[in-house]
Amino acid sequence: MAYYEVFVAPVPQDKLDDYFALSAQMAPIWKEMGVISVLDARPADAPVGKLTSFPRAVMCGEDEVPVFGFMTFRDKAHRDEVMASAMQYPGMSALMMQAPMDGKRMIFGGFTAETEA
Repeated sequence: MAYYEVFVAPVPQDKLDDYFALSAQMAPIWKEMGVISVLDARPADAPVGKLTSFPRAVMCGEDEVPVFGFMTFRDKAHRDEVMASAMQYPGMSALMMQAPMDGKRMIFGGFTAETEA
């Protein structure tokens, strides 16, 4: 079954274009390393909830919005191989450090698909 690395991260609204420009630059690198697909999504309808919500999950400030993304892998072993390669890729950590977001508030996790249509 497919394996998905998923994240939600807070990004300043005035840096969204910068975030997605960097994402577009990194996507072909991830694909070159073996990721099946890469998706980064801009919020279209992610309101602040009374108790829980995407903005609350990453403690968005008034000038921030949550972005959502995921990468698809064949399985967890494939994910582990790709991530090990990413750590060796020249310039990868420098690119990641350019991301205009607070990585300390990012939430992420790996998920195995149970149902696919």
